[in-house]
Amino acid sequence: MKQLFLVGPMGVGKTTIGKKVAKRLEVEFRDTDKLIIAEHGPIPEIFEKHGEQKFRELETKELLDQSDFEGVISTGGGIVLRPANFEFLKGRPVIYLSTAGKQMKTRMLSSKKRPLLKNGYEDWVEIYEQRKPLYESVNSKEISIDNRSLSSVADECVEFFRSLENA
Repeated sequence: MKQLFLVGPMGVGKTTIGKKVAKRLEVEFRDTDKLIIAEHGPIPEIFEKHGEQKFRELETKELLDQSDFEGVISTGGGIVLRPANFEFLKGRPVIYLSTAGKQMKTRMLSSKKRPLLKNGYEDWVEIYEQRKPLYESVNSKEISIDNRSLSSVADECVEFFRSLENA
């Protein structure tokens, strides 16, 4: 099966990079957050009306629904929090897009779209530190986005995907 999952902290560029990778590989692209939004409405509204727990349930459903999908799948930053999601990803090709976080301060300026970032960048740092060990233990390959263009990161993702096809 030809799949590639992208994991990493919110704002790291999973969606943008995922789209570039899919285009270069000439495969379909999906984003679990976008699938949730299409079916259930904006993520901040889901958090406000139903809470984070409900969002995580929807996230799990969308992830597990991708089991037979062939293409590139970008996941939400918290996808690794639930054991079922972690186990699902563990046996699949997963790229962890990592960062030291320096450029994330400017990316987090639009934190209104991100319900877990009430205090902006400080919350981002705390959340990333909590999730980092999970990203590190679920990935097949870690690729840092720091001091690189999104295109060069996408190129490395494509190389990794092609190495799996040739293995």
